[in-house]
Amino acid sequence: MMHALTSTFRIAVVYQLLAGLLFVIASACGSAERTGPSTQTLQPTDSTTTVPNDSSAAPPDSSAIPPADSSAGSPADSSTTPPTDSTATTPEDSSGISTAILDTRSRLPGIVFASNNMSSTYFNSVHTGAKRGGITPENVISVLTDARARGARLVLKFSLPDPYIQNSDGTFNFTKWKDLVNRYRNVDLNAFIADGTLLGHFLIDEPHMADKWGGKIVPQATVEAMAQYSKQIWPDVNTLVHTKMTWLASTSVIYHYLDAGWVQYASSKGPVSTWASTEISNAKTKGLGLVMGLNVLNGGNGSSGIRGTKSGKYSMSGSELRSYGTTILDQTYACAFVLWEHKPTYYDRTDIQSAMSALSLKAKAHVKTSCRQ
Repeated sequence: MMHALTSTFRIAVVYQLLAGLLFVIASACGSAERTGPSTQTLQPTDSTTTVPNDSSAAPPDSSAIPPADSSAGSPADSSTTPPTDSTATTPEDSSGISTAILDTRSRLPGIVFASNNMSSTYFNSVHTGAKRGGITPENVISVLTDARARGARLVLKFSLPDPYIQNSDGTFNFTKWKDLVNRYRNVDLNAFIADGTLLGHFLIDEPHMADKWGGKIVPQATVEAMAQYSKQIWPDVNTLVHTKMTWLASTSVIYHYLDAGWVQYASSKGPVSTWASTEISNAKTKGLGLVMGLNVLNGGNGSSGIRGTKSGKYSMSGSELRSYGTTILDQTYACAFVLWEHKPTYYDRTDIQSAMSALSLKAKAHVKTSCRQ
């Protein structure tokens, strides 16, 4: 009897202990579900996922907002008017192409009305700039200071004439070119860059012409490398090359450092409006700005009777200047207007002076288009 009671008592104790143990286990499990980290938060972060910088800003819902056009500003709400391209605030040119980016650094109005190799003594209310060579590290500050005082903007060629950047066989020597440009590395041009007095760096003339470079063209990739070297020294100076825009557009090279091409019209190139539209189209294809102008000394149609500087060529008449120049300056994509080239006996003619005065006014009224597009 006593043995049976003892066994019964032991069994009861065991049952009580087991019940208590089960209660503790259940409580622990419930607590873990409420406070412990979920298995989802323990997963490694996907390295391809970009975490928003502002934790309060949720990423946009791709189903509600259409992809942004890279040419436009911030994407707009799909319930409102579609994004407006920033170029829409500027007038369109005759080909219906609007300018994309404006240059507001210079306090001077419009775009420069310049000539190749014009001395600063000729700068006035008509002539507001030049493309200049013949500078040195010793005189470049004084040249730019003088131009600024006269209300002018300059495109400078930091290398020397072509023979100084050629091999013995006439082909282009990139190392020689870099050495010449590098002479200016320690010259402080920042003030002239900031206020737009230094409009651009003229890299090279007509790299597409093999007969000018020892029978071998200077490849587009080399022109881009020249622009890259220039940007290492002057990141904010426009890099320019005088060449055919069709040539710049005919390559797979992507221009990250070259800013603009430079083209000049001559009557032999066909209707000026067609020429201008084609040049602009090719420039936009490669994301390049465009300096435009006239070959006034050798680009005439013969009606002026003024002999050009080359055999069989004629200088433009005053009426040609007005007609061709007006069409070009109607193109809002042009970032500068440059004439080739300054020759006092031609520029001093009254008919030429009258035409240039009219064109200069159009350049000043031109939208302030940037050469960096």
